[in-house]
Amino acid sequence: MSSKPEQKETHQANGAVLPTVPMNCLPSPDRGQLVEPSDFLGPDGVGVEVVVLESRANAKGVREEDALLENGSQSNESDDTSTDRGPEPASPLKETSFSIGLQVLFPFLLAGFGTVAAGMVLDIVQHWDVFKYVTEVFILVPALLGLKGNLEMTLASRLSTAANIGQMDTPKELWKMITGNMALIQVQATVVGFLASIAAVIFGWIPDGHFSLDHAVLLCASSVATAFIASLVLGMIMIGVIIGSRKMGINPDNVATPIAASLGDLITLALLSGISWGLYKELESKAYVNPLVCAFFIALLPIWIIIAKRNAATREVLYSGWEPVIIAMAISSVGGLILDRTVSDPNFAGMAVFTPVINGVGGNLVAVQASRISTYLHMSGMPGESSETAPRKCPSPCSTFFSSDVNSRSARVLFLLVVPGHLVFLYTISSMQGGHTTLTLIFIVFYMTAALLQVLILLYIADWMVHWMWGRDLDPDNFSIPYLTALGDLIGTGLLALSFHVLWLIGDRDSDVGD
Repeated sequence: MSSKPEQKETHQANGAVLPTVPMNCLPSPDRGQLVEPSDFLGPDGVGVEVVVLESRANAKGVREEDALLENGSQSNESDDTSTDRGPEPASPLKETSFSIGLQVLFPFLLAGFGTVAAGMVLDIVQHWDVFKYVTEVFILVPALLGLKGNLEMTLASRLSTAANIGQMDTPKELWKMITGNMALIQVQATVVGFLASIAAVIFGWIPDGHFSLDHAVLLCASSVATAFIASLVLGMIMIGVIIGSRKMGINPDNVATPIAASLGDLITLALLSGISWGLYKELESKAYVNPLVCAFFIALLPIWIIIAKRNAATREVLYSGWEPVIIAMAISSVGGLILDRTVSDPNFAGMAVFTPVINGVGGNLVAVQASRISTYLHMSGMPGESSETAPRKCPSPCSTFFSSDVNSRSARVLFLLVVPGHLVFLYTISSMQGGHTTLTLIFIVFYMTAALLQVLILLYIADWMVHWMWGRDLDPDNFSIPYLTALGDLIGTGLLALSFHVLWLIGDRDSDVGD
């Protein structure tokens, strides 16, 4: 028996105290650096076991495995006599179908009612002068509503993963995450809003061959101001939701992204309508107002860039996260062009109230699935690393929807929410006498077919895209959701427009399409 009691030493790593582990349990050389035993010899020549962990930063900031060790090391160390390994943290994704559905249901319905309210607003404002005479504003609608997928949902997914792996446990880490991410989305919102206005001008000019400089400046001012203010408000809401859900023991992945959209569409559309209407009224008498609004928000960009660069968790996204949000904005703008061409036709004016609903529901559900898969992968390592959860090159529909793993289970739950959710939303629209369409059986059948097909396609693409990005060393939290929600806008708007055209062609007069 050794005369000396076993020594326990602790070391600081990433702001948490970690227990020392014996040499036979050291991580592999690619995960840390070992200190030579000869450098740490006691007075009697006995080596002291010391491990120095050198964490590697990824796009989220700190290595996920280190954060998991931090969570595990917070247990009562005085009662733990084992030095082999700390307690394994419980995965937030070990959930039953019932628990997933229960956690998703309320925020899903809340988000759906938010899109219903946005649809009602769009149904009203489409008759305003600014929407009649500057029809390119319709092109801005999906692009700016898609910002909740480009920015807020990406923020929610990024912070949900950080919360689940222990990167927001201390007040210092929490504050760094908040300031860096808020500054980041302000930069992205301003740039994307500016580019969306340019896309709206181009897409509006190509079919008609008519260009108005005053209208172009109006679109720019309206888009930039709307994107900035909406992202500021929604970003603050997201941070509060994630902090609150963690304190209540709820998986943020299940609630954060739907709640990001619950008020996102309504707030963004209300801001766009009000700002564009106000600037349109000043267009004749005070033409200098629109350029000043553009210049003011663009002048704030350097401030947000400096703040975002100071945070390691957002610096990488600031440099490399532009491709998905810009491409997603372009995809959503194509959906906006379809909306502009369709709603401008008096025969299909009723489509306006349903567009935010079908797009919002599809985007919300696929964002939940993408956020869950991303967190699941982060539990096993870093992007690009092979593990037991290695990405499937091209998953089959059966493996996406009918396998036994937790991601397939959540896909089934989310898909089963489509029909009852849309029935509730359609009934709400009908009760509020929104739109210009009576809910006949044939209309409901066509609408539900479009909604189911949209979500089915999106969930399958999410399963492929998130794993594909992971295998290519890309963080899915930063890259996947913008593409998926933009595709949801395009697919949803296209299928809904097709449904309205088919209904009109087959002469469904009972549904009063276009009245």
